[in-house]
Amino acid sequence: MASAPPGKQAPAKREREPAGTRDEDRMVITPLGAGNEVGRSCVHLSYKGKTVMFDCGIHPAYSGMAALPYFDEIDPSTIDMLLVTHFHLDHAASLPYFLEKTTFRGRVFMTHATKAIYRLMLSDYVKVSKVSVEDMLYNEQDIQRSMDKIEPIDFHQCEEVNGIRFWCYTAGHVLGAAMFMVDIAGVRVLYTGDYSREEDRHLRAAEIPEFSPDICIIESTYGVQLHQPRLIREKRFTDVIHSTVSQGGRVLIPAFALGRAQELLLILDEYWSSHPELHNIPIYYASPLAKRCMAVYQTYINAMNERIRNQFTNSNPFDFKHISPLKSIENFDDVGPSVVMASPGGLQSGLSRQLFDKWCSDKKNACVIPGYVVEGTLAKTIINEPKEVTLMNGLIAPLNMQVHYISFSAHADFAQTSAFLKELMPPNVILVHGEANEMERLRAKLVNDQFAGGNTKVFTPKNCQSVEMYFNSQKMAKTIGKLAEKTPEAGETVSGLLVKKGFTYQIMAPDDLHVFSQLSTANIIQRITIPYSGAFGVIKHRLLQIYESVESLPEDESDVPTIVIHGRVTVKQESDKHVSMQWTADPISDMVSDSVVAMILNISREVPKVTAVTESVRTEEETEKTAQKVVYALLVSLFGEVKVGEEGKLIVTVDGNVACLDGGTGEVECENEGLKERVRTAFRRIQSAIRPIPLSAS
Repeated sequence: MASAPPGKQAPAKREREPAGTRDEDRMVITPLGAGNEVGRSCVHLSYKGKTVMFDCGIHPAYSGMAALPYFDEIDPSTIDMLLVTHFHLDHAASLPYFLEKTTFRGRVFMTHATKAIYRLMLSDYVKVSKVSVEDMLYNEQDIQRSMDKIEPIDFHQCEEVNGIRFWCYTAGHVLGAAMFMVDIAGVRVLYTGDYSREEDRHLRAAEIPEFSPDICIIESTYGVQLHQPRLIREKRFTDVIHSTVSQGGRVLIPAFALGRAQELLLILDEYWSSHPELHNIPIYYASPLAKRCMAVYQTYINAMNERIRNQFTNSNPFDFKHISPLKSIENFDDVGPSVVMASPGGLQSGLSRQLFDKWCSDKKNACVIPGYVVEGTLAKTIINEPKEVTLMNGLIAPLNMQVHYISFSAHADFAQTSAFLKELMPPNVILVHGEANEMERLRAKLVNDQFAGGNTKVFTPKNCQSVEMYFNSQKMAKTIGKLAEKTPEAGETVSGLLVKKGFTYQIMAPDDLHVFSQLSTANIIQRITIPYSGAFGVIKHRLLQIYESVESLPEDESDVPTIVIHGRVTVKQESDKHVSMQWTADPISDMVSDSVVAMILNISREVPKVTAVTESVRTEEETEKTAQKVVYALLVSLFGEVKVGEEGKLIVTVDGNVACLDGGTGEVECENEGLKERVRTAFRRIQSAIRPIPLSAS
């Protein structure tokens, strides 16, 4: 079950540091698209070895590889995750290319509604793209494969990927649009994508995050412009259409298939319902894609505003009474006045361009451009009302139709942007998704008007131009569980387990480990077999000289002679040639077991004496062989793969690295300095453990 994002809390102490500090404290943010432009949104962020990419779009004014973000500036294989804010082509349409044709192997997240519409949008994009086969960025199979890699996320659902925590907020704009908050080592970055703080006929307004980010990467599409009030825009829109069709004209509304199209269709259907004199004039929306996506809109009614949800209890607001779908221009009976909403919104191609070419010379007709238009598109050109236009067939035609620009664009204007930033007061603001002039005017106005006297910095990077910031996060560990029940006195030591997850540290009692983390405690039982052919009673006799508590187990509790030292280490006589030892690993038991091993090996080396039991005489050569066997066995237990090489040298192999140990001198040959030191240290400790222990005077 997903956890909720954290509530308000005091941020960790941070200091802005000048260039030249440690690289791990440096955050680098680079727009690979939408830097001083609108289109191909893509922002790359790296901090403390973690890398996040926001959005993965194409530029609508270009085709083929030229439409892609500047992916060649980065190494896709280093990216931990990719967050896509919404389904519009300029934010999501290069995703299949990036997932299928680059070295990216990270994880991808978007909201449920975005994923549902993304599939339909991109399939339509592939079909209508008028480019040669070699210019196609991807095909239908690439889109389908990309679907399997996309993980849907709910609003406010807190997730963690490789130490990066993130969650998202409603962004308005279009169905499913999200703003992402990312937290890396306590530094928070908010990426708004496209957002709107104004509730419209079907969408909620963008949320205000409950705490301020350290950096806000925010769209600047409308710069310092102000939108007219929504009711005034709606009245202008319906007045122009009513006036045009009443005079026998045709109205073309070029719009993106999804987003504003649904908003405008709701307005038109409601207006037609209240004006019976218009019922004989048809309204068409010429987008099979929009028709297919209506099912998605109806599925996610609960993601829309209260007005739509209330309507839906009585009837489906997207089941339009006065609007019909139009598949193609061949199916269009162009007789008399009509209203046609057609995609694409830029009039670059498709049905909207075909109808424009057909109607542009008639002054009775009108073209209503309802949203933001990108530089380089025909829609942008005709807003300036040129006398002539170039048709798709290359001929020149007069532009006599009326052109009206009435923005229903669900992007924030200056008033919304200013209020949003005043609410959050982030110390750093990075502007993206705006034309260079508008972006610079917005930057100047924000600095002069909003943050006068403050320390906020506003950046306007171009594509591939990095913004670098330094954050020195003080490491803090919180005590939780039993350790947090009592406030320690000044100077008092708090003892517990230090647990690190991502960039957070917690101190807890061992008993609380399974409660507050995904870890749990475990006991390690260690067992070793030692060559020994003497009398078992000698071992007990010697142990009694060293330890206070040495007990023999009754015969009914053990089938072989067994002694227990301090209730920790158990020694058994397994056969007439071996004894075994077993203990639960902990520092004290490990020390006791080491001393017992050394003592048993010492007994095996001793010259025969008059003792309780007479031991057999061993030659010096046999003793040396026994010691070598012990060294070999202990090395195997530590390193796993150990072989005997030339001249009796021991070959230790770990992860492909080889170390050669001389058992006589203790010298180690190895190219890997780390392994070399480990083997040398292990051998030194083993030699110390099996060194003979002097007998006591008794």
